[in-house]
Amino acid sequence: MMRPVVEMAGIVVEFAGRRALDGVDLTLFPGEIHALMGENGAGKSTLIGALTGTHPIRSGTLRMDGETRTPTGVADARADGIATVFQESHLSPNLTVTENVMLGNEIRGRFGIDWKANRERTSEVLAHLGLSDLDPRTRLSALSPAVGQLVAVARALVLRPRVLILDEPTSSLDAEEARTLLRVVRRLRDEGTAILFVSHFLEHVLAVADRLTVLRAGRVVAEYDAEDVERAELISKMIGEDIGALRELRSQRLAHHYAPGGPATLRAEDLGRRGALDPTDLELSRGEVVGFAGLRGSGRTELARLVGGADRADTGELWVDGERVRLRSPGAALRHRVALSTENLREEGVIGGLTARENIILALQAMRGWSRPLARGEQDALIDTYLDALHLSPDDLDRPVETLSGGTQQKVLLARLLATRPHVLILDEPTRGIDIGAKVEIQRRIAKLAGEGVAVVFISSELEEVVRLSDRIVVLKDREKIGELSNGPGVTVDTIVEMIAADLAGEGFGDIDA
Repeated sequence: MMRPVVEMAGIVVEFAGRRALDGVDLTLFPGEIHALMGENGAGKSTLIGALTGTHPIRSGTLRMDGETRTPTGVADARADGIATVFQESHLSPNLTVTENVMLGNEIRGRFGIDWKANRERTSEVLAHLGLSDLDPRTRLSALSPAVGQLVAVARALVLRPRVLILDEPTSSLDAEEARTLLRVVRRLRDEGTAILFVSHFLEHVLAVADRLTVLRAGRVVAEYDAEDVERAELISKMIGEDIGALRELRSQRLAHHYAPGGPATLRAEDLGRRGALDPTDLELSRGEVVGFAGLRGSGRTELARLVGGADRADTGELWVDGERVRLRSPGAALRHRVALSTENLREEGVIGGLTARENIILALQAMRGWSRPLARGEQDALIDTYLDALHLSPDDLDRPVETLSGGTQQKVLLARLLATRPHVLILDEPTRGIDIGAKVEIQRRIAKLAGEGVAVVFISSELEEVVRLSDRIVVLKDREKIGELSNGPGVTVDTIVEMIAADLAGEGFGDIDA
């Protein structure tokens, strides 16, 4: 048997007396992609920190090539051949590709940095990643997110690591960009690199992983060979409850048998915006969940932003609760009880420097006016409502929201919107990039809101979620609505995919996966 390059045995890491890792074992072999799975707070980042020397190991053993190591920082890990690419790449957009790739490892000559040699080394690494056409003198700001992520990988490969850690490398990429990156990951594995792959995206993990380790609450709860793993069992291990919870939710939604009664709470006729969305008709009724389905760029987000007031329509009309309105801002939409959660959580959603408490009361305070501040008692009553409803932790309330997990940030934003008591709630990618346990909670809450009479628009790149939750599905492609489906037992992800593909059939695209 091949000797492992990394052996972690009985690893314990503590923060303020609390065990973040409790006796964790992990083994990495050369030429293998080992996926590390678990919801937020399971201990994945802490384990990476223990391996790379940023979190001290209280007890347990770390061996590299059979020799015991006690890393005290990133420099020790690098010396042992360990390189990490984090979800936030920490690249500098104002620097060139060469400057980013070689930063801290510049080749020097008699007169300082030898830029010619650095460009040649950068080109060599880029070619290794399939980017031989990329000019190393290009500024990073001119590149796509996918190429930028590959540049981050290139920087990690400059020192020819034996172990490459990839932490959520596909989280900001679309499907085609993710495929490009995953092809590179496979190539590195085939060349003998040991790869630790961390991702919330099950499809990406199952596409590349050889083995999987599942963490929950700082402990290893399962290890699988990827070819043998059952998806339902994997998810159950991650969230600590039976996957039947999701199946039950789907069954409940199908049994809901929503039938609109009375006038629509929101109605759009020929609503559109030049260059963003062709004129579109839409109706939303109280108590129904309407899914927007389509590929990235299909117009699903553009329609949501027009209805939610984030962008201004230049064609068509919009009615809310029977009143013709012009929603020129999200604030104007809120005054008509239309609340929008955009897909850009950190830039247009939560305010990172404010606490969770301050974020939750923000929209309601804005509606009331800053001259009439919410009393502390009113704030506490509001917060208490959503602590239970969304399973928020009291310990998180007074922490800056930027320090909280992605799932908790989504719950904070949802609480802020629900505090305004919306008649229409528009959620664009509310479960993207968060762990499965948080996804289940948010999906359950959406179903409950519909049962309470809220009209919900639900957008997700994961079509299974759209099918699971929606009463009706609006399908879009190339900035136009191409049809609607009434959800039911016969509607599956394939139904939507075939609908989009049928619309593509006459356009001569051929094999889109080629």
